Amino acid sequence: MKKYLVRRLLQIIPVLFIITFVVFVLVYLAGDPVALMLPEDASEADREALREALGLNESFLYQYFHFLGDLFRGDFGTSFRYNQEALPLVLERLPATFELAAASMIVAIIIAIPLGIYSARKRNSFVDLFITGGSVLGKAMPNFWLGIMLILLLAVNYQIFPVSGRGTVAHLILPAITLGTGIAAEMTRLIRSSMLEILHQDYIRTAKSKGVSDTLVIFKHAFRNSLIPVVTITALQITHLVSGALITETVFSWPGLGQLLVQAVNGRDMAVVQAAVFVIAFLVIFINLITDIVYRLLDPRIKYS
Repeated sequence: MKKYLVRRLLQIIPVLFIITFVVFVLVYLAGDPVALMLPEDASEADREALREALGLNESFLYQYFHFLGDLFRGDFGTSFRYNQEALPLVLERLPATFELAAASMIVAIIIAIPLGIYSARKRNSFVDLFITGGSVLGKAMPNFWLGIMLILLLAVNYQIFPVSGRGTVAHLILPAITLGTGIAAEMTRLIRSSMLEILHQDYIRTAKSKGVSDTLVIFKHAFRNSLIPVVTITALQITHLVSGALITETVFSWPGLGQLLVQAVNGRDMAVVQAAVFVIAFLVIFINLITDIVYRLLDPRIKYS
């Protein structure tokens, strides 16, 4: 296990290196940020002076290696839009994104676990078909559409929740439901299929034959052993929550990393884009590592070599 963890930690370095290169190339090809930083009537001399000050008049390789040198020092450059260092700006937005991700995952778990278990216990019944159909519908609905519908219904028409922003628990509910619904739909189907497979195992039938109550069989024996695929999809969804909540944060004006990244891409703020993607990539790798550790805790039979 220790050797495996050391090897995984060492693998982070080349992965992050590749990610930084790909992001730098994409940002480099996106266009000239000087055109956005200066007014349309700026002279060509002013444009060239700004390019020289930002180092944009140098060759691609020079700019990239200069970027890597700064990266090793933890310096992603300065955001020309916010006029402050990019990495602290990105890290400043992380708590809001983590808050939204945690709330969305709680919503998903509250919905998915009881529905998935109940659907498996009532296999092929009307309730099972209703839950399965609802899961498909929940997965098919785009986040932005669901968010807009929730705003129109619960924020505009009935004025139960705030339309946008962050500050109170009320501000968190609508975006959390918007993000959590799709995840709950995916988890419900997976929990159902995992439970159906486990419920037909010999040890489940043995436990029932010994007079163990259905509740104990479901939650102590069946549900725990069905958690490994659930943990897998949960880990994937957590990375999606951290990195993919771009549209939801934009719809609800949630001041998180997703909204910052969208604004940086639209404004060609290269320093912020690179810092944000680097942080997101590191979080994804770290979450995948934690997932492997959880596998081992849930099932001691899993061995890493």
